[in-house]
Amino acid sequence: MTAPAAAAGSKPRVALFVTCLVDLFRPTVGFAAVKLLEDAGCIVEVPAAQTCCGQPAYNSGDRADARAVAEGVIRAFEGYDFVVAPSGSCAGMIKAHYGELFHGDPNWWPRADALAGKTFELVSFLVDVMGVTQVEAAFEGSVTYHDSCSGLRELGIKAQPRSLLGTVDGLTLKEMKDTDVCCGFGGTFCVKYGEISDKIVSKKTKNIREAGAGTLLAGDLGCLMNMAGKLKREGSGVEVRHVAEVLAGMVEGPAIGEKRKGRD
Repeated sequence: MTAPAAAAGSKPRVALFVTCLVDLFRPTVGFAAVKLLEDAGCIVEVPAAQTCCGQPAYNSGDRADARAVAEGVIRAFEGYDFVVAPSGSCAGMIKAHYGELFHGDPNWWPRADALAGKTFELVSFLVDVMGVTQVEAAFEGSVTYHDSCSGLRELGIKAQPRSLLGTVDGLTLKEMKDTDVCCGFGGTFCVKYGEISDKIVSKKTKNIREAGAGTLLAGDLGCLMNMAGKLKREGSGVEVRHVAEVLAGMVEGPAIGEKRKGRD
């Protein structure tokens, strides 16, 4: 389905799907997303009625609860021109899986399909929909980038973040080996299969360290928290941030997994 366009000459009205992890663990990512969207010419709103996208229940096979959550998401977001999430995982859930949840339902399937057609991951939306080709930001140092599974495989996100990172003053991109290989998070996967998850993330952090970059970036907070935790346990000095924070020039605060200054 082709994404709807805002009325000619008007700013698109964009609803920010904050995501559970951003809301609870890294609100700065949400603020960075708002800045990037507004800089791109969007009117940004954050629907107060939003909840989880339903992915944890869906991935656990609980279709009934996943559908109930999805109905609430549809109600909260269907009135906007676009829905944007700073997460390929959550955007992928709405875009790729809501149709399955409501398949065959004449009342809900058209609404789910319409929402899917106007839902995008943040950086993909900036580049592919809004036509953003550069950002006004600076970052002194080198970064390496992890392509999250959902963003890459469900939404085709790979070139977009790299194209914008290439316009950040002072930033050097150092690609790691197997950048497109899973980090081992996988949502409920890391809980159900902890030992396997640890083996996967251990290979990932080895590649991160060998890339020689000072900072690790990605577009999904779940992946970032998983890799940051492992890097921290290994004693690595690599900092971890969401790509939106760097693109928005909002890197004054502590990296993921780091303490705020002045706190024990």
